[in-house]
Amino acid sequence: MEKLETRIRNHDREIEKMCNFHYQGFVDSITELLKVRGEAQKLKNQVTDTNRKLQHEGKELVIAMEELKQCRLQQRNISATVDKLMLCLPVLEMYSKLRDQMKTKRHYPALKTLEHLEHTYLPQVSHYRFCKVMVDNIPKLREEIKDVSMSDLKDFLESIRKHSDKIGETAMKQGARETFENYYRKQRRKQARLVLQPPSNMHETLDGYRKYFNQIVGFFVVEDHILHTTQGLVNRAYIDELWEMALSKTIAALRTHSSYCSDPNLVLDLKNLIVLFADTLQVYGFPVNQLFDMLLEIRDQYSETLLKKWAGVFRNILDSDNYSPIPVTSEETYKKVVGQFPFQDIELEKQPFPKKFPFSEFVPKVYNQIKEFIYACLKFSEDLHLSSTEVDDMIRKSTNLLLTRTLSNSLQNVIKRKNIGLTELVQIIINTTHLEKSCKYLEEFITNITNVLPETVHTTKLYGTTTFKDARHAAEEEIYTNLNQKIDQFLQLADYDWMTGDLDNKASDYLVDLIAFLRSTFAVFTHLPGKVAQTACMSACKHLATSLMQLLLEAEVRQLTLGALQQFNLDVRECEQFARSGPVPGFQEDTLQLAFIDLRQLLDLFIQWDWSTYLADYGQPNCKYLRVNPVTALTLLEKMKDTSRKNNMFAQFRKNERDKQKLIDTVAKQLRGLISSHHS
Repeated sequence: MEKLETRIRNHDREIEKMCNFHYQGFVDSITELLKVRGEAQKLKNQVTDTNRKLQHEGKELVIAMEELKQCRLQQRNISATVDKLMLCLPVLEMYSKLRDQMKTKRHYPALKTLEHLEHTYLPQVSHYRFCKVMVDNIPKLREEIKDVSMSDLKDFLESIRKHSDKIGETAMKQGARETFENYYRKQRRKQARLVLQPPSNMHETLDGYRKYFNQIVGFFVVEDHILHTTQGLVNRAYIDELWEMALSKTIAALRTHSSYCSDPNLVLDLKNLIVLFADTLQVYGFPVNQLFDMLLEIRDQYSETLLKKWAGVFRNILDSDNYSPIPVTSEETYKKVVGQFPFQDIELEKQPFPKKFPFSEFVPKVYNQIKEFIYACLKFSEDLHLSSTEVDDMIRKSTNLLLTRTLSNSLQNVIKRKNIGLTELVQIIINTTHLEKSCKYLEEFITNITNVLPETVHTTKLYGTTTFKDARHAAEEEIYTNLNQKIDQFLQLADYDWMTGDLDNKASDYLVDLIAFLRSTFAVFTHLPGKVAQTACMSACKHLATSLMQLLLEAEVRQLTLGALQQFNLDVRECEQFARSGPVPGFQEDTLQLAFIDLRQLLDLFIQWDWSTYLADYGQPNCKYLRVNPVTALTLLEKMKDTSRKNNMFAQFRKNERDKQKLIDTVAKQLRGLISSHHS
């Protein structure tokens, strides 16, 4: 075949060369003929020579055509031969394959090959001599296969007979398969318990949790693989039982260890790891709903860690605040503050720079930290397959805890702090008022995040308004307490000479200083909202009046003179003058002055010695000394006794004193009568 191919190629090349050579000559001749037609007259003398040449070339062309025809015939013969040989090739291949199968003792495939050879391939080339030889050999080959197969069968049967005892032994072992299965399952249960036992420090790092989850996933992936690739060794009921046990132990371990965690970032990473763990096992067909239920418990733990973290954040903000209005010197600074906190005030916008916001730094800082807390809450709800309503509810409940517990406590701690000044308390009231107004913006902020409208059924409302109101009221109460303490500090400086006979004709120094302090304090209160300033002023005046009364009536002052009472009266007049001056706008007429009415009537009664009027009008609704209690009057009157025992140089003075003493005794007796009749 290779030689034949070589010879064909050689002939083809010769034919090609000859054709190329004569073809060019033919083309040239045609070209010459065309030229001759145009120049017939010129070449008339040369026609004979040209004809001769043409005849000669024509003969050569005829010879070339004959040779070409012969070559074409040879090419067709070669092609036909190739086709025939192509039919022979499969026969030879199948015969070779048959021999290989027989050598390797694959008797059944050999018989199949022999059948294909006999009925499919050989009939196509049966006229060839080598095929006839093959046809004659087929029965012999079939017989040979039969003999060899029979021999192998005998050997196989002999082998079975020899090894029948081992076969029986194996069969008996298959009657003991249940023992093997039980052993496998028992050992795997033991391994599962080891895998499910978390390390004691698992809660310290995320890697501890990751290693624990990897072990569990690996264990159950192996069991799932065995379930699908073997028969009988494990079944679905066994795996389900094992998973139930694993799930309960895993959840118990996670509950315990997550409770130790105080870092919200680690709790968040743990949640993401549990979601991955649950999703992976769910792919393998294990039920994981309990894991997602447990994640809702861990969410509460996460919320607690966030609250602890934000307690520190709020404490730092409140401790570092200067409790002064934020000054702004440029439009850029103004816009920055307004960008951090929702505040609108047209009047303030119109004012030229520099100007001040009414609130201090802690307002925008606290507002932004509340938003940061909301973002942190949202992170945990991702991938938990929760509805937007559930996410919204979760965020609102956590935010309410932040406001009503964490922030509220932080504000209360600042308000109750020792040595806190009135200026700081005033600023806290102003700050909490603005934060209260911002609660509606926090509501909108949550709505924009969760896409759950506030009017949706069961939507939890934010309790920020309550939180800031409570803080403001606490600050107000602290202002009243603080003011009273300051008043008490001034009163401790009071140094009355209750036995004096002289009159200074001016108020005591301590009281003048006290009134000056109150004036400057109430000047700061102008920025306070509502009636806080009025209440504080009224509270201060009432406390001052009560304290002065106690000063006058305290048991340690056993005796006092009319002169001392007149000096005391000057101080009370100073207080009344302060009340009339309107230190805080908003009071009607003499409302503030009424705080001192008890003192005024008591002092007027004694200084004017108007006992006849008091005793005559007592009990009537329009009496002049309506606010004077007879017990109070008697207590004070008792202090004015015995002053006459002082040794005086002049007898008439002693006589006057004796007369006065008798009068005091008479009045005292009448007062006792009033008191006893009133009680009876």
